[in-house]
Amino acid sequence: MTTEAPSVRRCAVLGSPIAHSLSPALHLAAYKHLGLDWRYGRHEVDEAGLPDFLRGLDSSWRGLSLTMPLKQAAIASVDDVSDTARLVDAVNTVLLEPDGRRHGDNTDVQGMVDGLRERGVGRVPAAAVLGGGATARSALAAVAQVADAATVYVRTPARAEHLLSIAAKLGLTCTARPWEDRRDGLAAPVVMVTTPVGATDDLADAVPDPPGTLLDVGYGSGPTALTKSWAAAGGAVVGGLDVLVHQAGLQVLLMTGGAVPITVLRDAGERALAARTAAGG
Repeated sequence: MTTEAPSVRRCAVLGSPIAHSLSPALHLAAYKHLGLDWRYGRHEVDEAGLPDFLRGLDSSWRGLSLTMPLKQAAIASVDDVSDTARLVDAVNTVLLEPDGRRHGDNTDVQGMVDGLRERGVGRVPAAAVLGGGATARSALAAVAQVADAATVYVRTPARAEHLLSIAAKLGLTCTARPWEDRRDGLAAPVVMVTTPVGATDDLADAVPDPPGTLLDVGYGSGPTALTKSWAAAGGAVVGGLDVLVHQAGLQVLLMTGGAVPITVLRDAGERALAARTAAGG
């Protein structure tokens, strides 16, 4: 996998597609701040290729960041997982121990919580989660740390059942409602959007007065119609980049043992996005 000397420490982000990932920019900025001569790469790896990729790693590797579609598939390829990763059935961080063991963790959940805290969210009576996929599971676990109850808006009953099961394990009161009712969810003090970019554009004219706090996990395409309307109405917005930098900071801490100010990571992410925009990407 590598011809570099074992003294070189390596990490990388894996996924498919992966060209869009901002993780290299964030982690390399963190290493520079910490004074570490570490490497951080980007590798196109799908579910079928993950086991072989892991088998090919040598002792220079310290950690991996995982994006779609690997977060669930990775559970079968690690030796143990954190309680959070097991609960939401998603691993976004693999720590590679010196003895060869692989530990799976999830920093997405805490990244969402930290993003909300940064916008001043303490404890609220209720939250809404729009979407029922893998990201919604992490969002629901984050909601359990800031809200007393949740309502999830999903398209399929099967996904609703899975989310309700997770909420029960979290001790979180949760109700499932059909996707057609999603406008009602915007009135919650905290709204978590976990759907693909553009899926909530039709809600831009339904922002309540006054709005609460909106967290939208999407990034890379600029503000969505909903986030623009939300901010214009005076609501707090936690963007996808905010979540990304908070979860990346936790990954850096797990992989290197060093803490990095969130401003270092956010500045790096904003520069990378600006460069991408300037290049027409």
